[in-house]
Amino acid sequence: MGAYKIPGQLQQYVTNDAIVVRSPGRINLIGEHTDYNDGFVLPAAIDKAVYVTIEKISGTKLYLHSVDFNESLEVELSEIKPAPGHWSTYILGVVDQFIQKEQVMPGFKLSIYGDVPLGAGLSSSAAVECAVAFGLNELLQTNFSRKELALMAQAAEHNYAGVKCGIMDQFASLFGKKDHVIRLDCRSLEYEYFPLELGEYVIVLFDTMVKHSLASSEYNIRRSQCEEGVMLIRQNYPSVHNLRDATLVMVNECIGELETAYRRCKYVVEEIDRLQKGCEDLQAGHLIAFGKKMFATHDGLSQEYEASCKELDYLVNYVRDNPAVIGARMMGGGFGGCTINIIAKDRVEKIVAKLSADYKKDMGKELKHYLVNIEDGTSVIG
Repeated sequence: MGAYKIPGQLQQYVTNDAIVVRSPGRINLIGEHTDYNDGFVLPAAIDKAVYVTIEKISGTKLYLHSVDFNESLEVELSEIKPAPGHWSTYILGVVDQFIQKEQVMPGFKLSIYGDVPLGAGLSSSAAVECAVAFGLNELLQTNFSRKELALMAQAAEHNYAGVKCGIMDQFASLFGKKDHVIRLDCRSLEYEYFPLELGEYVIVLFDTMVKHSLASSEYNIRRSQCEEGVMLIRQNYPSVHNLRDATLVMVNECIGELETAYRRCKYVVEEIDRLQKGCEDLQAGHLIAFGKKMFATHDGLSQEYEASCKELDYLVNYVRDNPAVIGARMMGGGFGGCTINIIAKDRVEKIVAKLSADYKKDMGKELKHYLVNIEDGTSVIG
């Protein structure tokens, strides 16, 4: 069943009747805060994943077991409801999606294990949803397409976890392709693969180990500032529905008076353009040019979009002038989480050691790091 092995932690739950599914976490190389502006994103699936075993049983009960939390749960099918904050809510949300699509749901037994670091912004929740959706699709032979499964997984997160996420995380998990990034059009869901030929470089994530409480409230404020900008542009250019349709000329002409909204909209329009040019770099094998765009994205997020924080800025500025680091930026919604870096393989150990020591000294926090490889998306592995 392909190159992916069933982890030892899950082995004891695998029976002859069980389907085993692997669904990866994701990174996003460039294209941040562009998704809700109908723009483009450039994610990739990684080698950290969620694994589920699932098998039909008689009756109308679901038996769920989490290896990571060492916890089991028994749920009557007719009584499933959201359990926000609990690991089971992502699984139950997906089950609910199948029921809403009028699928006859049998009782089943499901065990789950994952090595996607929690809270690092690698979309562990989307990996859970996609693993369960893919597993149920196989189990019930419902023939939903990967795109339909991504939308069902997203709806599960909206309705059961109460998180109004975009589609990128679920899409990346299901559509990932080894050594490629996915340019996803968040408006049409059309996508295209671009090669990520790292050669002598590797992708390293540095985890700030902070999550500022501003994150969700500021995120909503950024969204409304973008919407405010679009309303102003539409007065002169009625064909503009989202910042994806706008140009810098329009932003300068229509929003120049409103300093904050202007900076937010300018960043988004520039970032969408940067992503398109970054794809051209990858197609041509120009990794260093692509890396420079990552630094530019960080500067835009820090200064114009103001979604960074002192810890993220510290990590990016620390590596900025190191010739072994060709690109770095904050990744994700901001106000904490990880930076993503492209670093020369033979220098990683030295950089990690020195940066960890200095981060501890200057910021008073332990630094975590993860090396990630770009892998295939969700599949049956047993």
